[in-house]
This record gives sequence, structure tokens and C-alpha cells, in this order.
Amino acid sequence: MACVFMSVGQATAADRPNVIFFVTDDLCDWISPMGYRQAITPNLDRLAKRGVTFQQAHAPGVFCAPSRTAIMTGRFASTTGCYSTEIYFYDHPELRPLQVAFHQAGYETYGAGKVFHHPAGYVDLRGWTEFFVRSRRQREEGWPLDTWGPDTPIPQPFPHSIYNRGRQITGGLFLEWGEVPNDKEEEMADTIRVNWACDVLRRKHESPFFLAVGLYVPHFPNYAPQKYFDLYDPDKIELPPYKDDDIDDLPEPLRRWAINRRKAHHDRLVELDAVDDAIRGYLAATSYADAMLGRVLDTLDAGPYAENTLIVFWADQGYHHGEKGHWGKHTLWERTTNAPFIWAGPGVARGRSVDLPVSLIDIYPTLVDMCRLEKDPDLEGESLREILAAPDRAAAMDRYVFIPHVEPGSYAIVNRKWRYIHYADGTEELYDIQKDPNEWYNLAGDHRYEEVKKEMASHAPSEFAPPGTPKNKLRLVPEGESFHWELKR
Repeated sequence: MACVFMSVGQATAADRPNVIFFVTDDLCDWISPMGYRQAITPNLDRLAKRGVTFQQAHAPGVFCAPSRTAIMTGRFASTTGCYSTEIYFYDHPELRPLQVAFHQAGYETYGAGKVFHHPAGYVDLRGWTEFFVRSRRQREEGWPLDTWGPDTPIPQPFPHSIYNRGRQITGGLFLEWGEVPNDKEEEMADTIRVNWACDVLRRKHESPFFLAVGLYVPHFPNYAPQKYFDLYDPDKIELPPYKDDDIDDLPEPLRRWAINRRKAHHDRLVELDAVDDAIRGYLAATSYADAMLGRVLDTLDAGPYAENTLIVFWADQGYHHGEKGHWGKHTLWERTTNAPFIWAGPGVARGRSVDLPVSLIDIYPTLVDMCRLEKDPDLEGESLREILAAPDRAAAMDRYVFIPHVEPGSYAIVNRKWRYIHYADGTEELYDIQKDPNEWYNLAGDHRYEEVKKEMASHAPSEFAPPGTPKNKLRLVPEGESFHWELKR
């Protein structure tokens, strides 16, 4: 039996737009609206035709937890201290997250799936009219957003991928992929969540609504119904560009870290002749995510809300598939930071693409602007409303986008021409991304670019908040069908 968290909101003006806030996990720019033709994503194509696609949208964090915290609070880790897995509503209960801003404006607020980070204790329960989870057990155990387990279909034998065969693997299921029988698609957690969201869209709403739908895919494990694997010929998978000595010019100790990661993951996949298999699994999971988006779009278009609903599609960050020898995220390079970002609906131009660098932290202030929510002067992003309405104005603009890493003082700054990376130990990287889009040639050691580095660094915060309370110092305390965190004693 599905369970929901209930609260009570107040009505507001019905002429405000509804919002569908559609989130995917670890989806890089491998979608056709961003120029990647190998991916089969017809519903993302459909969404892009009715809206604006940002080609250079950068995550405000380098993995799930800090990126989502920044997006939902409108504040970078340099302000909140949430660089890693810190709990923002424990350290900063005074912050007003996005769903609370909508709730206070009189919106009905609905959520399902991985909107926040997925372990127990990460769902901020404040401000929701309903937040869907699949079982009472989840409500009583701190609202973990379980996606794979005994109640969901998992390929057999398990583990399934050649990379993990014969291994004892953990719940992370890293570099694990495999086909699920087509007739099991309706039992998959993401499908169940999307079906619930579609039911919400079919309801009669007396007030405008904010509907957040979070998919776990294409985060590993790349389990997807067989039909999505069948879209990709295993003998025709294209591999991304790769340069053997790519990491030789990285600063120490980053180079040592990159070598160890490459040996453990990329070199192992090459040895197994499985790089293309891993990429095929990721593409299949991407097409499954696209199909779930299609269900939401179909339901919206079949009902009375299509003309007055904003759609915001985003991913929490991108993903490496062997570039720089890396599989995963957590880096300050393009493959991690660039993520899909598409808007559609009232006030948004149709069928346009923008190459101005922007940040996903811009989501909050843009929604405040477009939905006429209460202003928050401390939000750190910028409203994109004018660009969404008239994308041509972006052509003459540039922007310095800040991307914090997992420790204070480590960050990247990106504009149209440069990616500058500064680490807390003082080491640096610099890439001319117009001439070197693969970021193969680190120019940081070339004295000719000292002024470029100085200019890029001037756009970083002057101060970085210390890290918040480490999660390992907190204890999760379930309270009936809610929970709270407390310090361990």
C-alpha cells in the first residue's frame, strides 16, 4: 500500500502556473537535445521542441547530496557547509527550501522519488501536501527512497554485469547493468513513482500545484526493461573520446587519485572488453528515464493543466564514461558538471537552445520570479526568466559559473571560454574549452595565463563556510511516520 505525508496549505491565486519539477540522477549530456545522437530520447526531444534547452548548465555540486541541497535551498555549499552528505535542515532549519516556498504561496505541493538524496533521513518533510513512498516501512524507517530490493525486479543472476560477476557487491551496485523482463516494468520503483505522479495530474486541483518527480535512473545499477536495451545494437556502441596520457598533466595528488580510479574501473572494463557494454546499459537506462518522462507529458497533455504548467527538467550532475580514465562523478571537469536542463511552458520560448553558461542553482530564483513567490534576497542563483522568454538576449552575454567541490576552497569557475579549477591545497587546472572541449591540455602551469587564472578566481566566494555536522556524528531517530536527527552522545 502506498503511503503519503500530509500537511495543509492555503489557497492562492489560480492564475499562477503549475510546476512539474522532473529530476533525473547522474544523467550527463548524452541526450539528443544536447547534440548526442546515439541516445534515443524521443520525449526529451519532444520537451525541447516546446521549450528552451541550456547546453551549458552546470551542477552546483559534484554529486547527488550537495547538488540537490544547493538546488533545493538556493544556496551553495560555500554558504551552507553542505559540501558532502551533511543534512541541511539539521544545520540550517531557518532556511526555506523550495517546496516550503511554494507551500507558503498557497500551492499544493507533491513529491515522489529521488528529489532529495536517497538514504534514510534526507527527505525534508516540511511543506509537502503529499510526499509519496511505496511502503509504510519506509515511513517508519526515516523515509529511505529505496529503489532496488526484494520488492523490485532485479536481473538474475545477481550481480549481473561482467564487471561485478563473482563479486560480493554492496548496495551501491556500481558498474552494474542488466535487462529486466518487459512485463516487470510496472513493478520497478521509478515506474511506480511516475504512475503516482500521473495520478496527481489527473486529479482536480483547486489551487496551483508544484509536482516534484525524482527518478533514480540512470544512476547505477543500470537495470532497465529489455526493450530499452534492444534499442541499442551492442555491436554499434560508440565510445567517447579518450586520450591515453590525459591525466599526466594533472596536479598531485589528483593525478595519483586519477591513476588509481582508472586502474580500478576503466582499465578493468577495457580488460573485460566491456566498455561498450557498460555504455549500452547506461543508454538503456537513459531511454527508460525518457519513457517515464513521456508518461508524465502524455498525462499532462491529456488533461486541463497543459497550457498553464511550467516544466523544469534537470539532472543533479553529469557522469564520466571513461573520459580522463574515470567512471562516475565527483570531479570538477565537464563530464561531471554539465547536466541536462530544459524548461517549457508559459513564458518560455519554444524550440530554442542557449549556450550561455548557467547554474542549476538558478532554478529556485527563476521559479520565484515566474510563479510570483515571496522574494528571498539571500538566494545565490540568478533568475533566468528573461532569457527563457527571449533566448536571443543570451548570445551577447557571458557568465562566470561557480561549482564547489567536496571541501572548502576547492572549486571550478566556468565561462564561455575557460574552465578554471582551484583546489584547497593551491594546485590548479585551466582549460581553453573553446579550443579543447575534452579538457585534455592543462594550461595552469603556463605563465602566459596568469591573468586569466586571476580573473577566473576573482569570481569565487571570498569565504567558504566550514563543513556542517558530519553525518557520522548524527543519529537518525524515527518518530512514528516521521523522524529527526540528533547528535550522538
